[in-house]
Amino acid sequence: MKWSKNSHVGLVRKNNEDNCCVLDDIPLLAVADGMGGHKAGEIASKMALDSMVSYLRGNPVIVKENPSEALKLALDHANSTVYGYARQEGDKYRGMGTTIAAVLPGDCQIYIAHVGDSRVYLLRGEDIRLLTNDHSLVNELVRSGGLTAEEAESHPQRNIITRAIGTSPSVEVDVDLEPVEKGDIILLCTDGLSNRVNLEEIKQMAGNNESLAQRAQHLIERALEQGGEDNVTVILYQVD
Repeated sequence: MKWSKNSHVGLVRKNNEDNCCVLDDIPLLAVADGMGGHKAGEIASKMALDSMVSYLRGNPVIVKENPSEALKLALDHANSTVYGYARQEGDKYRGMGTTIAAVLPGDCQIYIAHVGDSRVYLLRGEDIRLLTNDHSLVNELVRSGGLTAEEAESHPQRNIITRAIGTSPSVEVDVDLEPVEKGDIILLCTDGLSNRVNLEEIKQMAGNNESLAQRAQHLIERALEQGGEDNVTVILYQVD
């Protein structure tokens, strides 16, 4: 796979609660944005990704025969792992959880699974399209007509998510597949990018002619220029 990843703690927070992974052997691309005090967020995001990877590596037949189901089961496993750890540790890690957005590249398509508001975008030529649907309070309000998309961008509660890995015994995982073409760019990111950098800028920086590493770096830098209040993580993958 041709890919690049980058993550930054931001300009305000002391800890980076984001985690990400790219694995060529499965293959897998994933980002996670943790939440919770006492470093619980960074523990949750790493634990969730590690348990998801462990499930996928331990079940190669399901991955090969039904990638969408494999991703769903992997996120279910991650949810059980994080939730069980939080209950075991008691009050210290109560409420810990994380978002996840994950992609399994396949032949002429990608398989997507996500929980929370980390995102997956598809860039093709001059177009960019969001492939995931935020599990967030403001997105629910937009879908119900209570907010416009423009109002949602600056809403004070835009960081409140309605689904997360590890906060309850079970979780609803959104899964999908998307046809892709050679040269397409797949962007995975946490909300440290999508909340600070507008769609047009994301399209320009992720779709230019620089190396994937340079594009990822410029996306991070732009998020920091826009305030950098949150951790920010980016993965870029080019379909070959």
